[in-house]
Amino acid sequence: SILIVDDHDLVRSGMRYMLQNEPGMKVIGEAASGEEALEFIRKTQPNVVLLDVKMPGIGGIETTRKILHLYPEIRVLIVSVCEDNISPALLMQLGASGYVTKGATKDEMVTAITTVMKGKRYLSATIALDLALKHIDEGSKSPMDLLSERETQIALMISDGKRAKEIAHKLRLSSKTVNSYRYRIFEKLKIKGDVDLVRFLDKYKDVLDVGETE
Repeated sequence: SILIVDDHDLVRSGMRYMLQNEPGMKVIGEAASGEEALEFIRKTQPNVVLLDVKMPGIGGIETTRKILHLYPEIRVLIVSVCEDNISPALLMQLGASGYVTKGATKDEMVTAITTVMKGKRYLSATIALDLALKHIDEGSKSPMDLLSERETQIALMISDGKRAKEIAHKLRLSSKTVNSYRYRIFEKLKIKGDVDLVRFLDKYKDVLDVGETE
């Protein structure tokens, strides 16, 4: 059973049409946001979630984290236009089972879904090559590898101008804990303050948009 999550109705309809006659694949629902997806999953618990990265609300990264925290048996397959190698690396680190681009053919999409259903991981060739080349070229961890998922989330919220008290409220943490994360982020990235953090993350924000958290 498959849940399609994308904020564009045309994309959801296209994916449903693509899969409707495939043996062993049944689309049981659609959602236009991470929040809608989590509510649907709570009631139905599909086997596979086809998930977009950039959506309004909590966004694909936080949705992935929440799904796999609450329902670790569900396979999350990212389907996105993003081809930047940072976002796939982070999503796979969070436990996503695979990543395909929206330019994938029907055959590749079916292969990806079949693969993750078997408990294996699947990456589009473009994504796999980018990740491999990044590892070879840099020979060291990327900035997003240095930060934990929670640190990345807080870093992005800080760069959006949110204060420690507001972040604490949204993430259900104490302000003291948020500030501890904040200084740990500065230390790991070797920067001195919020302004440096904004500059540092500016080139990554389009693909690492966590969005607001419940």
